[in-house]
Amino acid sequence: MGERILIGVAWPYADGPLHLGHIAGAYLPADIFARYHRTKGNEVLMVSGSDMHGTPITIKAEREGKKPSEIATQYHQQFLDSWQKLGISFDLFTDTDTANHAEVSQDIFLALLNKGYIYKATVSQPFCPNCRRFLTDRYIEGTCPYCYSSGARGDQCDDCGKPINAAELIDPKCSFCGATPRFKDSAHFFLRLSAFRDRLLDWVKQQTHWRQNVLNFTISYLEGGLKDRAITRDISWGIPVPVDGFEGKCLYVWFEAVIGYLSAAKEWAKSSGDEEKWRCFWQDNTTKVYNFIGKDNIIFHTVIWPAMLMGYGNLNLPYDVPSNEFLTIEGRKLSTSRNWAVWLPDYLSRYAPDPLRYFLSINMPETGDTDFSWREFLRRNNNELVATYGNLVHRVLTFTYRSFNGCVPTHSNYDVLCKYMDDLSVDISVDMYKLNLSIDESTANMIEDTKEDFRSVGMNLSKCQFKQAIMWAMQLAQETNQYLDKKSPWKIIKEDRQAAADSLYVALYVISCLKTILYPFLPFSSQRLHRFLGFKGSIEDGGWQLQSPPPGQGLSPPQPLFSKLDEGLIEEETSRLGQDHC
Repeated sequence: MGERILIGVAWPYADGPLHLGHIAGAYLPADIFARYHRTKGNEVLMVSGSDMHGTPITIKAEREGKKPSEIATQYHQQFLDSWQKLGISFDLFTDTDTANHAEVSQDIFLALLNKGYIYKATVSQPFCPNCRRFLTDRYIEGTCPYCYSSGARGDQCDDCGKPINAAELIDPKCSFCGATPRFKDSAHFFLRLSAFRDRLLDWVKQQTHWRQNVLNFTISYLEGGLKDRAITRDISWGIPVPVDGFEGKCLYVWFEAVIGYLSAAKEWAKSSGDEEKWRCFWQDNTTKVYNFIGKDNIIFHTVIWPAMLMGYGNLNLPYDVPSNEFLTIEGRKLSTSRNWAVWLPDYLSRYAPDPLRYFLSINMPETGDTDFSWREFLRRNNNELVATYGNLVHRVLTFTYRSFNGCVPTHSNYDVLCKYMDDLSVDISVDMYKLNLSIDESTANMIEDTKEDFRSVGMNLSKCQFKQAIMWAMQLAQETNQYLDKKSPWKIIKEDRQAAADSLYVALYVISCLKTILYPFLPFSSQRLHRFLGFKGSIEDGGWQLQSPPPGQGLSPPQPLFSKLDEGLIEEETSRLGQDHC
């Protein structure tokens, strides 16, 4: 019986276009993971959506003289277009401005309130005398009270990652007009986080399969003690607080956005025709829940959201929170305000999706920050995708297609090889001596290396070790090139046609393996290769298995999988950085 996997991916603020930091941080790893498990035949639900209620949206709307809903809807549609072009395969990408999300969020709020995990308190809130309004999260900036970094917001410090209450900021300023706020009393609801500290710490310490940076950061945060946090705010754009007397106040975006993982599952279930289908993902404890996020969201997913789930009851806690570190651009910290970013819509308007997916996969910031540079992007594309993997595929397919009437040739020991090629448990390099098989050592080694790499890629993918997985795949491509150089079928075909057919068949077997193990990373080119090899349907339909192409199977006329990029793009693209962006 297969596994059931729920993948919840961070909800992007719908206040601007997606950039490569978003993709490397959460969306690409989540998609790789989802495609792997779907191909294995596991039951997968991958959900996320646009965060429509964040204060960045209200700020942008005010500055542009628009309604927040106009701004959010504009970028939500752009997100959908970007996912389709980049191949991010959500089962549902919704938004937080749906009636369904409001209903689920208010239900959790009321349940926690009735259980005593939410309480009302009057607090002193920053109020801007210039703007004549209360200042919430991103409307106020100051110095972090923990790491003393400037530019911390009223909800979180991006430098140290700790959540902050606005009253804790040192030297606070209105982020809209720069005035120093004064504080006024306002009634709000608080989540009693302090009540969950010991329970959370016991639970977290059991999660030894988490990445070390996530585990250590969370344990350190919990051991430092938990403070209760306000979960309502003085703002009209958002989900209304479902309590009389709190008109004009909304649920805090950090509280309701994480609830989106649950509300999206319920929305998906309704659209599937079975409204109760969400329960197997949220209430069956054999389901594994993964939350893919960037490192600035760790505490919200390893402390706050689990506390909310514990308080509500009868819902699965996260199994894993594979958070990535940050992606820098040309050696500098990514900055959207200074346009020091590579915007995804811009990239997709000029280049193919798989080269970017490849670069971000083999350079994924899993355990530390990594850098994107256009020079390195070009090198990876030209030297690795084109010259190593693409060249292997193209020279084998074109020569085979031309020399064997457009069909897969027959190996002279096909009946023997069948037993070993697709069965991971049988080692041909052992039996070739024991049973005196007429298979040469280099061919036996090539077959066993293919099987070993297939196992290794699957193991790494199951553990969310994506960078290591794609490195195994590319190593296999390099080894196959070396095998072909040694066998030289294009040189020997006139003297020994069968020997050429034998080595080409082995190469086609490896290439068939590569199109499967690289499918989670490179879905577009892998599916094309699937068709070039003469297979029907999709790779996912064929399953996560070694699939040697049967002799006589018709090949499709091959074309190059990847295109070489011109070095002129380095100067052209780097010159765009820091320029005005619309």
